[in-house]
Amino acid sequence: MEKVQLQLPMSQEEAVGLLAKVSTPLLEWYDKHARVLPWRSNPEPYWVWLSEIMLQQTRVEAVLPYFQRFVEVLPDISSLADASEEQLHKLWEGLGYYSRIRNLHKAARQVVERYDGKLPPSYELLLDLCGIGEYTAGAIASIAFGEPVPAVDGNVLRVFSRILGCESDIASPQVKKAYRELLQEIVSRHRPGDFNQAVMDLGAGVCLPNGTPMCGCCPLSHLCTAFREGTQLAFPIKSAKKARRLEEKTVFLICNQEGVLLSKRPAVGLLAGLWEFPNVPLRLSREQAEDVLRQQGNLPIKIYSLKEAKHIFTHVEWKMAGYLAVCQQARWEGAVLATLDELEKIYAVPGAFASFKKQLLEYTEKGMG
Repeated sequence: MEKVQLQLPMSQEEAVGLLAKVSTPLLEWYDKHARVLPWRSNPEPYWVWLSEIMLQQTRVEAVLPYFQRFVEVLPDISSLADASEEQLHKLWEGLGYYSRIRNLHKAARQVVERYDGKLPPSYELLLDLCGIGEYTAGAIASIAFGEPVPAVDGNVLRVFSRILGCESDIASPQVKKAYRELLQEIVSRHRPGDFNQAVMDLGAGVCLPNGTPMCGCCPLSHLCTAFREGTQLAFPIKSAKKARRLEEKTVFLICNQEGVLLSKRPAVGLLAGLWEFPNVPLRLSREQAEDVLRQQGNLPIKIYSLKEAKHIFTHVEWKMAGYLAVCQQARWEGAVLATLDELEKIYAVPGAFASFKKQLLEYTEKGMG
């Protein structure tokens, strides 16, 4: 990868000198304001790793109950490696980005095979595990093992782009690499894990991504180029994402007295291996939906139109119409019939279908059909 120089309003030496002043006030602030989190109270490597994977693209408040349940059921890496795909999907249900749990499972098996079930205490060795990139390896190595390496995520890039007044595009891999090299010079050698977590907390609660940052509460405002020049909202510089592809679907809740039909998604691709309510491309009218049901061998007793729903993935947005069909014999090629109890306890249905699952339970409680 070609080396990139950050676009700074100062020399590289001046930038390093400025950043060298960050550690002391940052750690003093962190000692007073650090969020109390279970993986901080007990920075056991497995807990740190699991928390970092869960926190990717997910808020701390949403992660906490999932984390507690996960470590109660699977208390160590060996039990994670031995878990079934269905069990893992159910534990992860609702967190989204299911490739994370699949990679976590693969990496756990690698750790059992290579390191007797213990994470290797090395940034470089961690990078070699499935699903662990440079940020996650830096977080685990610094927090769990005290290795003085930076952990550079969106919060870190935002904080330091404002401090430096840096006009480089943080979406660029070369720019991220340049930041890592720069921060490697100033990460605390005595408290690297606290240093990285302090920057994360500062970015999450003070140097905010949306809206005006809370500069009056920031321990680094006296060092911040953007604060001094009143240009906080101009940073970070980030190129626009590619527009999401729009897909329309029609979802079918096909029920009988025993339960509801579920189909399993392909083993690869979006939401791989998860269960879903049968669906077809395109938005269908009621008449078209009835035709599809009959083609699958159903003779509906009643059909109810459902509230429409949408779900946004990274690169695609689903807009979904839905119908609940009560049938004497629920049928759909390749589908299985699940009781409502099994739907709650066994089958993992992704959040994309959460609205339809909720409507199913509401209809059931009303005793319709």
